[in-house]
Amino acid sequence: MKPDLFQSPDYYNLDDLLSEEHKLVRDSARAWVKREVSPIIEEYAQKAEFPKQIIKGLAEIGGFGPYIPVEYGGAGLDQISYGLIMQEIERGDSGVRSTSSVQSSLVMYPIWKYGNEEQRMKYLPKLATGEFIGCFGLTEPNHGSDPGSMITNFKDMGDHYLLNGAKMWISNAPFADIAIVWAKNEEGRIHGLIVERGMEGFTTPETHNKWSLRASSTGELIFDNVKVPKENLLPNKSGLGAPLGCLDSARYGIAWGAIGAAMDCYDTALRYAKERIQFDKPIAGTQLQQKKLAEMITEITKAQLLTWRLGVLRNEGRATTAQISMAKRNNVDMAIHIAREARQILGGMGITGEYSIMRHMMNLESVITYEGTHDIHLLITGMDITGIAAFK
Repeated sequence: MKPDLFQSPDYYNLDDLLSEEHKLVRDSARAWVKREVSPIIEEYAQKAEFPKQIIKGLAEIGGFGPYIPVEYGGAGLDQISYGLIMQEIERGDSGVRSTSSVQSSLVMYPIWKYGNEEQRMKYLPKLATGEFIGCFGLTEPNHGSDPGSMITNFKDMGDHYLLNGAKMWISNAPFADIAIVWAKNEEGRIHGLIVERGMEGFTTPETHNKWSLRASSTGELIFDNVKVPKENLLPNKSGLGAPLGCLDSARYGIAWGAIGAAMDCYDTALRYAKERIQFDKPIAGTQLQQKKLAEMITEITKAQLLTWRLGVLRNEGRATTAQISMAKRNNVDMAIHIAREARQILGGMGITGEYSIMRHMMNLESVITYEGTHDIHLLITGMDITGIAAFK
């Protein structure tokens, strides 16, 4: 892997819209990625292994629940800081960002928002430091885009709940200490349960043979008559809106993260095009390569503006689910197109592990599908503007 020479594009001087704290948080994350992630990530992606040694560093840069209040071990940062951290981590690798955003938005967020004080104090500080790693169980083998049809369920046994079912495509599952599991009670109402590793009947088999997110650990969650203590039920929200509220937070982070992947591909392609000589001049001097590069920086700049504005709305508590869907869909689609164009600029070198582009391209195939597919997010926008649901 070549040395990390990344320089961040900022064509519209968006730094002027950021506070000093925002820039400090971002620059700290950027420096950490250059130092700790870039030198090792290709090797770990090649061997399909998550680099567990980076967990402590992820915690230190605010990668785990940066917007969680200080009294629960978080950094108490705003939504733009959270987005910038996700951008910088995904600039390194989407799989590493997945670990971070699952921990933040899908594990810490529901405990903070839907849990009671005892649950917050028990779990959040240890999740913030990375002592505990969590995962989020919503998707099932037969229920992906339609999570409301889930069959994972729990029964009230008097002094405990009995949980049965299975979840699939779960980031962090193979080594997670806790899982936030969404299941139906006997009335068919969806609730969140905190399931801990070691509970009898709870297993987390790893998913192998992935071509995407290879440096992320993915698995299943299997519940075979798992006895869950009653105090592990998240009491303050139920129904499908509870997990979807977590997904709003995670999708917002992905919208920022995808910009990081796109920036890395653009920066790599721009540098290569200036250095690569063909027909006695740099290929950056040819119209076709300039077209690719000019379109890349245009799309990155549009995505930056979209996402910054969304961050302001999040800070004000005004961002809607549909607005978040638009940004997630637009930005991931933008990033995947930039990855493909950047790969072409590098020619044959673009498919090698010497550069990050092909890894980003493969990773983004997962990012464009998970946490709401490209098509489903389009239909969320469609429903929002027409008032008519096209899902069924």
